[in-house]
Amino acid sequence: VQLVESGGGLVQPGGSLRLSCAASGFTFSSYDMRWYRQAPGKERDLVAAITSSGSNTNYADSVKSRFTISKDNTKNTVYQQMNNLKPEGTAVYYCQRWSLVRPYWGQGTQVTVSP
Repeated sequence: VQLVESGGGLVQPGGSLRLSCAASGFTFSSYDMRWYRQAPGKERDLVAAITSSGSNTNYADSVKSRFTISKDNTKNTVYQQMNNLKPEGTAVYYCQRWSLVRPYWGQGTQVTVSP
């Protein structure tokens, strides 16, 4: 199982970024996927989740209406479109293959929101 995030970077408050997570080594269409983030000195928090088919999504209250998670099962990739970013969104963002038995994580991508 391999998950590789990309798309992070430095953005001004109010700006946008699109994160990607390319998956390999498993049947991508069979798994729910999630995005988490971890700010310095804080716990890793769930940001968004999507079901295996991509038909259902859920978001943390702090990002509702600003973030959109999507899943392309033909490209084995999960995305997170992030709009109107705020300074408190500065964190390392991780994608996760959800499993009760053993979740898998990517290495993370840094997002910094600063003037």
